[in-house]
Order: sequence, then structure tokens, then C-alpha cells
Amino acid sequence: MFKFLGSSNRKLNQDYVIASADKVPLSQKLGYGLGTFFDMWGHWLYPTIAFQIFGLYLHVPQWQIGVAILLNRIFDAFSDVLFGWLSDNTRTRMGRRRPYMLVGSLLAGVGLPFLVAIDPSWSPSTGFWFMIVSSAVYLPIVSCFNMPFQSLGNELTPDYHERTKVFAFKNAVQKIPELGLFFFGQFFSMAVWVGADSSNVFDRVKQLFTTTAAWRTSPDGASPNMLIGAQVYLSICGLIMIAAGLLSVLLVRERYYGKLVAAKQEKISIKETLWQTLKCAPFRIQLSMQLAYNIGLSMVGTLGLAVTIYYVCAGNKSVGNLWNFWMGVSGMAFGFLGIPVFAFIARQLGKRHAMMAVLGTAVLIFVATWWLYTPHIVWLQVFASGLIAFTGAGFWMISGSIGADVMDYDELENGRRREGSFVACGSWINKVGMAIGAAVSFFILEWVGFDSNVAIQSASTLLTIRVLLAAIPIIGLVIAMIALARFPLSQERMADIRIQLEARRGKV
Repeated sequence: MFKFLGSSNRKLNQDYVIASADKVPLSQKLGYGLGTFFDMWGHWLYPTIAFQIFGLYLHVPQWQIGVAILLNRIFDAFSDVLFGWLSDNTRTRMGRRRPYMLVGSLLAGVGLPFLVAIDPSWSPSTGFWFMIVSSAVYLPIVSCFNMPFQSLGNELTPDYHERTKVFAFKNAVQKIPELGLFFFGQFFSMAVWVGADSSNVFDRVKQLFTTTAAWRTSPDGASPNMLIGAQVYLSICGLIMIAAGLLSVLLVRERYYGKLVAAKQEKISIKETLWQTLKCAPFRIQLSMQLAYNIGLSMVGTLGLAVTIYYVCAGNKSVGNLWNFWMGVSGMAFGFLGIPVFAFIARQLGKRHAMMAVLGTAVLIFVATWWLYTPHIVWLQVFASGLIAFTGAGFWMISGSIGADVMDYDELENGRRREGSFVACGSWINKVGMAIGAAVSFFILEWVGFDSNVAIQSASTLLTIRVLLAAIPIIGLVIAMIALARFPLSQERMADIRIQLEARRGKV
């Protein structure tokens, strides 16, 4: 254990000083962080929409929702490869990333509410096909912004530790749209949507700005129009996305473009974007770790919400959604806390050791969820979501920073900057994995006998969901730890790689 941590490695990290030329200005860190609104609301809001709107409100069968989720992530994965490849090969006065971000920010914001632009009189089978078609149209638009945006984060600095700071700032800003994932259910369960329909929707929206009573939880026995509430919510989110996207385009800069890409680098084939990228050994290890992590944790949102509503809150959707919102607030607070804690560990011990601490802590937290989700002490569940977010913030911060190191390694081996190729390939494989995890959660609900038409589920149904909510993520986390143990890029190795790169093509 002590050999693994290494006292000499700790001293090296403690004495490390980031050169002023390598520091990313605060404005660019903020601009990069604002882009996370698209990843959170363009991608991860949809499973919540699917479960609550299409499942609980429109009664589309759970297995059909699982199929739709699986297919929309596959659509997303293919479009990610396309836009990663396009942005690697684009040459404009604005750079190769920002033109796509500009177009994508406008279209994705406008298109978001159309994901729930469904007629409530349609049959569940029609709702199933609507889910497939609407997401197949929308998700490539999100990729148009998200792939260049994710690629750009790996180009902001060449410094080992400054990269961690960039992704720490990104994940701090990301906590704001993450809260929107949890507030969604509370918003469309509010009293203002009781009796709402297409004829009075504008009056109900006006009430949101003129009376506090509109924001109260709907009373027991009332039936808010969840679909109208969802349509309004996504319209508001779409406007925020447009503003965040435009600011991101204005604030960020492409550090590597002018010197290394615009005039010197040859174009990259689409085959190279996917298959040749997988030949990079550190990337395969990173990808294995992410895939194991994602498959397990992608089930948490749906199964966790089911446990909150039907086990902890005894089937009361309004109360369950209110608690889900407070769990989101807890996630935001603990996520903020997790960023400096794991950034400090990464600075002292290196990224690999810090990531091992993240994964080990997450295993203990998922064991604890068995006791944190309980109807006897309802408020304990806010610690479940909070502690999961605590480690999640550390995971994505360090994983992003590690990814930038992998791309330097690849440049040394192959002589080209291929951020879009790596981001697209990683996204393709990770999203297929997350699609499998998200889809399986709906198949699990069908398999255990979950019935969206009744408030009280059977004891055996709830017991099985609770066991799987803890067990599946733990298995994924253990596999991720095994993969991480083989990751070869230490701080010392990255310092050597940087010296060789700058000797070859100069500083950037």
C-alpha cells in the first residue's frame, strides 16, 4: 500500500509549480464549464423524462422505454463519431471546434422541448415510436455541440495539474444543470399544473412569475398535468442552453489550432476516428474503467427514483418528487465538496491514486445505500444521492484530466492531435455501455413485476430493486478498479512526454 502511494511521488507533486503560460484564464474555465448544460440536459435529462412522463404518466410499458433508451444512445453514439471526425478535420477562421458549437447550441436549445411534444391522447405504442423518432432527430444535434466541446477541453493547457484544475472547474459549474435533473419531477408535480391544458398553459406560466402558490406541491389526490409541466420545463431549459452555449463559444479559445493544426496537420479518416484510436493502450485502459463505471451507475437514476417514490415514500409521487429535488440539492452540495477533496488528493498523490480513492469510496457508499434508503428515516436518502455525487464529481474530474494526458501520449506516438477522434470513440463506446445500463434498469422494473398503474408495489418487487440498486454499481466499480491498476501514465511519464513533444514541434 505504501509502495503504491510512494513518498517520492508525493514530494514531487507537492513541489510542483504550474508555469504562468500554462494556466487557463478564469474566463475560459467558466466558458468551458457552461458547455456542461448540453451534456446534462441534452443527454441525461432524457431517462428521467422517459420514466416519469412516458412511463408513469402516459403508461408506455417499461420494456419499451428500455428499448427506446437503448436505441437513442446508439443513435447518439454514431452521431458522436461523425461530429468528432468533422471537427478534427475542419479548418476555419473560428477554429475547428467553435463553429460546430455555435450551430449546435442554437439548434439543441430550440429542439429540446420537442422531445415531449406528444399528444396525450396517443396510444402507448404510438408514444413508444415517438420516443424513438424524436430522439433520433434530436441527439445528433446535441452531438454537433458536445463532441467539439468535449474535444476542446483537452486542448486548453499542456500542463499535467492545470488540466485537473480545468476539469475541476468544469465539474463545479456542472452541478447547476445537474440540479435541473432532480428538479424536473418536482416542477411538473406542482399545484400550478392541476387542471392545466393547452388552452390555459400561458396563463399557468404567468402564474409562475406572479404567485408563490403556483410553486407549491400539488395536494394529495390531485392530478397535475405532468406533460404540460414537462413541456414548459424543457422550453425554459432550452433557452438557458442557448445562452450558455453562446457564452461558451465566445469565451473559450483553441490553443493548439493555430500552431499545430491549421496549416500543418493532415486530415484524419473516419476509420481512424474509431478503430485506430483503440490501438492506443492507455486509452483502452481508461475506456475499460469508464465503461465499467458507467454501466453500473447508469442504472442508479431510474432504480433510485423508483426506490424513493415507491419504497421510501410509499407510492406518493408528489412527495417522492419533492424528496428527489432535495436529493438533487444534496448532490450539488456534496459534488461541490468532492471536487476540491479529490483535486487535493490528485495534487498530492497523482491522478491514478486519486482515482483509486474515488472508486474505493464509491464502493462503500453503495453498500451504505441499503440503510440510507429507508421509510423510517426518510431524510437519510439525501445522503445517498449526496455521497454518490461526491465521488462522481471526483471521477469525472480526474477522468477528463487523464484523457488529456492520453492524447499527449498519442501525439508522441503518431504525430497528430486527434482530440475529436478520442472523444468520439470514447463517447461511442461509453454511450453504448450506458445505454445498456439505462435500458437494463427498465427491463429490471418489468422483470421484478413493477406496475406503474399502482401506488403500492409488492414487497418482493421493492426488495429486488433495492438489492440491485446497490449490487450492480459495486460490481462495476470493482471492475473499474482492476482496470485502473494497469494505467501507465504517471506524472513523471507525462513530464517526459511533454519534453519530447516540445522538442519536436515547440511549445503551445
